[in-house]
Amino acid sequence: MKIGNKTFKNHTYIMGILNVTPDSFSDGGKYADIDKAMRHADQMIKEGADVIDIGGESTRPEYQQTGYQQISDDEEIERICPVIEKIKNTFDIPVSADTYKSAVALSAIKSGADLINDIWGLKYDDKMAHIISSYKKSVCIMHNRKNTSYNSFIDDVISELRESIDTAVSSGIDKDLIMIDPGVGFAKSYEQNLIITNELEKLHILKTPILLGTSRKSMIGLSLDLPVEERLEGTLATTVFAVLKNCLFVRVHDIKENKRIITMSEKLLGKL
Repeated sequence: MKIGNKTFKNHTYIMGILNVTPDSFSDGGKYADIDKAMRHADQMIKEGADVIDIGGESTRPEYQQTGYQQISDDEEIERICPVIEKIKNTFDIPVSADTYKSAVALSAIKSGADLINDIWGLKYDDKMAHIISSYKKSVCIMHNRKNTSYNSFIDDVISELRESIDTAVSSGIDKDLIMIDPGVGFAKSYEQNLIITNELEKLHILKTPILLGTSRKSMIGLSLDLPVEERLEGTLATTVFAVLKNCLFVRVHDIKENKRIITMSEKLLGKL
């Protein structure tokens, strides 16, 4: 898969999370200042991040929506675009914009974003796919929906991801620029989050690279009965699963530790 000027294949890479929001469930407010955001980006790159994913609106999963309020396009643009531009001007690393709004995506792309990470899988905003296609950018399509009423859980997830992939391709997005995310924590019960993580290999039927995003999420907190700040080990366990299931990316907060466990896992599997 291509993201910006880099090609990713045959390895599990790290997408580092950079939330420039005051209310992220995990690290809200810590990097909302551009200088703090830049220092954190620098740290993540030094620790082994391969892509930086910048988010300006808290897109907390359904189990954490208390107090959540959608922000305007303009506010989201003001939060992320200066950071995107400065990172692209400072570092040689692909940058992802975590947004589901086409106006924000357009501004992010003009600021230098190489990939749009859409938590609604191109289904929220019907202009999104066209914008990504027009600028020949990469896209991460996440599985999401407005209800949790599944007929056959895994089959439905695959079918709905296929719909999003078809939308992308029919809009002119090259298949080599698409990856998918099973959407752990979004429109899924605790048990369903465990199932989709355990059965990631079934998504390879879509012939599209997979990104796994479980870092510090409630699935881990519920499994271990731990608060957000103590979910590193649980996250690392899911990263091992990502390696075993041949995921192309993990999207994580803690770069150094995830990098080490990927390297060790791939050494054991003879991938390195």
